[in-house]
Formats: sequence, C-alpha cells, structure tokens
Amino acid sequence: MNLQCNIDLASAYKSASQVARILSEDWCARELYCPACRSGSISRSPANTQAADFSCPRCEQRFQLKSLRRWGSPKIVDAGYEAMIRAIKADRAPHLLLLQYTGAWHVRNLMLIPRMFVTESVIEKRRPLSKTARRAGWIGCNILLGGIPEDGRIAMISEGRPTPEQRVRKEFERIRGLGKLPPSLRGWTVDVLSFVRRLRKAEFTLSEIYDAEPSLRIVHPNNRNIRPKIRQQLQILRDLGLVEFKGRGRYVLRASAGPN
Repeated sequence: MNLQCNIDLASAYKSASQVARILSEDWCARELYCPACRSGSISRSPANTQAADFSCPRCEQRFQLKSLRRWGSPKIVDAGYEAMIRAIKADRAPHLLLLQYTGAWHVRNLMLIPRMFVTESVIEKRRPLSKTARRAGWIGCNILLGGIPEDGRIAMISEGRPTPEQRVRKEFERIRGLGKLPPSLRGWTVDVLSFVRRLRKAEFTLSEIYDAEPSLRIVHPNNRNIRPKIRQQLQILRDLGLVEFKGRGRYVLRASAGPN
C-alpha cells in the first residue's frame, strides 16, 4: 500500500480543506480495499450522493470519508443533525473512514468505524448557526468518538503502518452481527458494550454492569426498565459471540484484536 497522496492534484486548488478532500479521496480510490469483503478496491460514489463518498463494487457497503490533520480528537464534526438521526433510524448511516494526513501528504492513520456503532447515543447536537450566517438556524452535529467502544474502532493504518487486510476483515466480521439488529435495539446493545469495555476487565459481573443504570437512563430517558434491558443486551452480546456467560451473574469479554 502506497501511503503517499498525489500532490500534483493539489495545484488547481487554493483552499486547504479542498486540497485535503481531493487528495484523500484520490488516495482512497487508488489504494483502499473493502474491509467488509474480499474486494481489493472501493469506488467513488456518483456526484452529489448524500452521506457516502465511496461504495464497494462487490458487497455495496457505503463509506463516508473524514480527512483530518490532527488525530485523537474526542469528537468529529459531521453534517446536519436531523439528517444524521433520520439516517440512523432508517439504518442508512454509512461506515466512517477517519483519515489523518501529514504535512507532506502521507497517510499516517486510518480508522474504520463500522456503521453499526454510529448510534443516536454518539451524536451530539451542535448550536444553531447565528442569524447572520448564510445558513442561519441550521443545526449540525458531532460524532462523539469516546462513546464508541474499541470494537467499533478498527485500525487500518496506525502511525504509518498498514494493518494486514486479513486482520482488518477478521475484526469487521467479528462485529458484523450487530448490523442485523434493528437500529432501535442496536443502540442499546452498543451502549451496554461500551460500558463493558470501559470496565477494562476480562471478566465482569452483572452487578458491575448495573452501575451503568444512571448513564443509560440519561441516553434512554423513555425506558423505565433499565435493568431488564441490560440483561437483554448481555444476552444479545452473548448470542453475537462478544461476551461469554459463565453462570451466577459472571461474564467474560471476548477479546478483540486490541485497542485501536
């Protein structure tokens, strides 16, 4: 994989954001493979395609690219809040590709966030644009990366080193089952998995997960049966092979390939 962007393409643009978009999109079209299947490439989406920059010609998975100069931000600026919420509820949110480039236009980091982890809980509503703005009143959103468990942050390139394709696809396959859940249920499942991950323990108890009740009540204010819902989600995570039930309220977290 060649991590150098084609700098010659930047000569026709003056805006730094335009240059970043042109060079990173060109790099993805030339160098990137599909993490969800065996396709060795992804294709640019037709012009004006909403919320998707690329799609796989084989499995038709859709991807949205976010190009970043800085890495490690706790949140990513995205488009309209209402449009994003509608896409999540309709199960139309694309997979996210977060790409960091260097000053010399090398790809330094590339992270895949599978669409299953883009839930309502990680979408933050921004303040409306001021009355003097060209799009006065428009409300955008941020994607809160801190709310996404490590299972949903798959490193494709880390510090200039590409992750083997086989490993990336194995990690994607591991969480693919989440995509079969309806969005309304999936949000709960991901929220519980995120709390389990934050325990930083290979083995945990049901009582420890009950400690998440106040936090879950905030993001799911219409549900008055939080503990039964937690037990339901742990059963789903067990059925998906992400946790193992050991009996007497004890669970073991199935390991991923490691923090990304």
